[in-house]
Amino acid sequence: MPLLTIDVLKGRSNDELKLLLDTIHSAVVDAFQVPERDRYQIVNQHEPNEMVIQDTGLGFNRSNEVVVIRMVSKRRTSEQKEMFYALTQDRLERHLKLAPKDLMISIVENDNTDWSFGFGRAQFVTGEL
Repeated sequence: MPLLTIDVLKGRSNDELKLLLDTIHSAVVDAFQVPERDRYQIVNQHEPNEMVIQDTGLGFNRSNEVVVIRMVSKRRTSEQKEMFYALTQDRLERHLKLAPKDLMISIVENDNTDWSFGFGRAQFVTGEL
């Protein structure tokens, strides 16, 4: 049920994008214990001048491989979030050679009434989910 928006700079191949999405989804499934088909991902590809992703004063520079993940989700524990951050970074580094400095993740939480998966109904509220 998390809705993920992944922002990257243009230039990745379709195979690279698929691997990126599959890798992120595996971390979602493991960290949040969601079903495999609970998958909602949107990729936005940008020109270099359309993304300014700095370091908040932490002292590092990002490369053109930067990946920004924004997640909208129902409430999760701090432990689950930290596990997601760590699993995502580890797996992206292992499978795509993404440098840890090039990953930024932000999670925005909401409630059951904030979701409709179709048919004009709030399935978490109606009991369908």
